[in-house]
Amino acid sequence: MLSPENLGRALRRVRANAGAPGVDGMTTEELVPWLREHWAQVREALDAGTYRPSPVRRVVIPKPGGGERLLGVPTEPANCPVVQRS
Repeated sequence: MLSPENLGRALRRVRANAGAPGVDGMTTEELVPWLREHWAQVREALDAGTYRPSPVRRVVIPKPGGGERLLGVPTEPANCPVVQRS
């Protein structure tokens, strides 16, 4: 999961998704510098089995044909989308 190749693929998927920033306001352009600064701590927590992402914020999205869809929005960079996709 944490191989450089797998993390690179995950980062490319996050960038290709071109989603809006999470509630923390972090864009995909800001993610790489954040990862450079915090990756050692994230990796250590993942290796130790102590990584616990923060709960996601639930958002209800109305469907065009009626009904609703629940969407989970990460609440901080510790919910790193690269980690989630790797």
